[in-house]
Amino acid sequence: MSNTLKSLRALADPTRLRIVALLEKDELSVNELQEITRLAQSRISTHLGLLTEAGVLDSRRDGRRAFYRIHSDSDTAGEEMLALALRAAEELPEHEGDQINLRRVLARRQDQAQLYFNQVAGRFDRSYGPGRSWQALGHLLLRMLPPIDVADLGSGEGLISELLARHCRSVIAIDNSEKMVEFGARKARQNGLTNLEFRQGDLADPPIASESVDWAILSQALHHAEDPQKALAAAHRILRPGGRILVLDLVRHRFTQARELYGDHWLGFAEADLQQWLERAGFKKVEISIVAQEDQPPHFETLLASGTRAAR
Repeated sequence: MSNTLKSLRALADPTRLRIVALLEKDELSVNELQEITRLAQSRISTHLGLLTEAGVLDSRRDGRRAFYRIHSDSDTAGEEMLALALRAAEELPEHEGDQINLRRVLARRQDQAQLYFNQVAGRFDRSYGPGRSWQALGHLLLRMLPPIDVADLGSGEGLISELLARHCRSVIAIDNSEKMVEFGARKARQNGLTNLEFRQGDLADPPIASESVDWAILSQALHHAEDPQKALAAAHRILRPGGRILVLDLVRHRFTQARELYGDHWLGFAEADLQQWLERAGFKKVEISIVAQEDQPPHFETLLASGTRAAR
């Protein structure tokens, strides 16, 4: 079989077109391709093998990792096929999301702070030590908070609000459940947290004055919102210039029972969608990363997203 025919057959697949469009920007590892496309590692490896065998891709090893890139010595026919493949990839519904995720992955390569955090987290539980726990570390970090005003949007009974109120200047907890608000307010009074206020309201229009808080937090709350984009825009409205949003939520999953069991409107979120929504709401310096994965089925993954309202 001719090399041209092999290349044509290798490129005649939507998934392989997605991979080629990503590698056209930069070389990537299998793990990076998996994070960007959200496809199984075995599936990606199979497609990479076919593309490499057909002469479309080259690979190199760096320790335990293999990196793939577009074959650099293509002739005119190869360049024409690649150009056609890239045009076809742009027509795929996944293309825009892939490109957004690619930008985030490449930016993170430069983020040494994130790399260092991952290394520290990996070492933290490696060996037992008396009093050595994430709970203790969390209390230590909480005490480092500056005197800021925080909005806990979708607060529920207010666990995070209570923790923050012990160290922040003020905390406003918003929930749409009257019973949750009553419970949280009663518990705050019992604990003497005079700087914690509970208010009943909706994520899309929280009863908080514009530009009045320094942080807006949505912790496992956004997937309960009817319109997540409106909720993020509302968070932008209440932040002071230079304020930050923090979103802790689930990565998109297929556990449909969550709708009935937990009342979820959304089955998590794709990182690319969340990135777009935050940027459309006006946030700058958007960062999104996966921070946890459950060991037990259905293996929920948790993402952390942050962004900043531009300073004047």
